Amino acid sequence: MTDPAATTPGGVPATAADLGPGRGRWSAWRVVWWFGFVSLAADMVYEGARSMYGPLLASLGATALVVGLVTGAGEAMALVLRLVFGPLADRTGRYWGLTILGYGLTAVCVPLLAVTPFVGGAGLALAAVLILLERSGKAVRSPSKSALLAHVASAVGRGRGFGVHKALDQVGAFAGPLVVAGVIAATGAIWPSMAVLAIPGTAAMLLLAVIRSRVPDPSVYDVETTTAPKSLATQSVPGGGAVRGGLRGWVADAVGSGLPREFFGYALAAGLMTGGLVTFGIIGYHLTVEGLVPVATVPVVYAGAMGVEALAALGVGLVYDRRGGAVLYAVPVLVALVPPLALSGSVVLSLVGVAVWGLAYGVQDSTVKALVAEVVEAPRRATAYGVFAGVQGAFAIVGGLVAGWLYDRSLPSLVAVVAVSQLVALVLLNRTVRSLRHHPVE
Repeated sequence: MTDPAATTPGGVPATAADLGPGRGRWSAWRVVWWFGFVSLAADMVYEGARSMYGPLLASLGATALVVGLVTGAGEAMALVLRLVFGPLADRTGRYWGLTILGYGLTAVCVPLLAVTPFVGGAGLALAAVLILLERSGKAVRSPSKSALLAHVASAVGRGRGFGVHKALDQVGAFAGPLVVAGVIAATGAIWPSMAVLAIPGTAAMLLLAVIRSRVPDPSVYDVETTTAPKSLATQSVPGGGAVRGGLRGWVADAVGSGLPREFFGYALAAGLMTGGLVTFGIIGYHLTVEGLVPVATVPVVYAGAMGVEALAALGVGLVYDRRGGAVLYAVPVLVALVPPLALSGSVVLSLVGVAVWGLAYGVQDSTVKALVAEVVEAPRRATAYGVFAGVQGAFAIVGGLVAGWLYDRSLPSLVAVVAVSQLVALVLLNRTVRSLRHHPVE
C-alpha cells in the first residue's frame, strides 16, 4: 500500500517520522476517528435512504417479492462485487482511488432517488437501478477502506479500532433515518428526504479528501512489517512466489486461492448468518402494509435499530480483543429470533424484533473484519475481504428472494427456514473458532 509520495528519497517506504511536519503528526487514533467521521456522514446518506427502501418501492408499485428481490440483490451486490474490487485494490495499489470512487457513487445515487416519483411508470425501475448502484458503491470502497483502516487499527488494537469506527458509522446510521423521518413528517412525501441527503454526502467526500491529503500511506501505522507491494512485478503471496497475472491469476484471487482454510469455514458461516437475517426492506414493508406504524415512523424505527447496532459494535469490539471470535456465537441465535418477532402482528413484538435485528448486525459487523485481519496477512487482506463479502453476498440475494417469497405465502415456513440455517451456521462457526484457537494462523 505504499504511496509514491510516502517514500524516502531512496525509495524506501517512509515511517511516520519520515513524513515530516503536517503529514506524520496524526496519531493512529486520530486517523481512526476521522475515518469514522467519513463513515458517519456517508451512513447518514445510505442508511437514511435504506430505512425507506421498502416504503419507497411500495409507493412506486412494488410487491413484497419485488422489495425482497431489489433489497436482497442490493445487499448481494454490496458484497459479491467485492470479489472484483478486493483483488483490484491489492493488484493495483489504488486503495485510495477505489475508496473515493465508492463513496462518490453513494453520495450521487441516493439524492437522485428524489426524482423517481416524477418519471411515471419508469419510477420503479429507476429506483431499483439507483439502489443497486448505491449498493455497488459500497462494494467498490469497502475492501480498500477496510485494508487502509486495518493498518491504522493495528496500532490501537484491531477490535477497538474497528469497534470505534463502527460505532461512529452507526451514529450516522442513527442520525440519517431521523433526518429522513423529520423531512417526511414536515413535507408529507418521501422524495424530499432523499434530496436532503446530498448534504451529508458532500461532507463525507470533503472529509475523505482531507484524510487522503494528510495520511497518504496508512501502512506507516502498522505494527507489522509486511506492506502491500507497489506493482504486480514485486507482489508476493504468503509462502513465497509472485502473484499470477492475467485472467487466470485474477480468477484465482477471486476464489481465494492460497487463503487459509479457516478463512473459508468462517466465510461460509458468516454467509449463512447474512442470508438468514431478513432485510429491513422486508421489515419496513411489513410495518407499512400491515399498518403497524405510520410511514413517517418507519425511519425512526430504523434509527432505533441503528442505535442498538452502534452500542453493540462498540461493546463487542472491546470484548473481541479479550475473547476473540467466540463473541460471534450470539449472532445465529439473534438472527433466528428476528422473523417471529419483527414480522409479527404486534407492534411491541415487531419493535423488539427490530432491536434484535440491530443487535445481530452490530455483533457481526464489529468483529467480522477484525477476525479476517487476524487470519490473513496484510498483502492479501483486500482480496480476503472481497472473497469473504462475495460469499456473504451470494447468500444475501438467496436470502432476500426466499424471505420475500415466503413472506407472501407462509410466515411459519420463513421462521423455520431461518432457524435451520442458523443452526448450521452455529455448527460451522464453532468449528472455525475452535480450529483457530488450537491452531492459530501465523
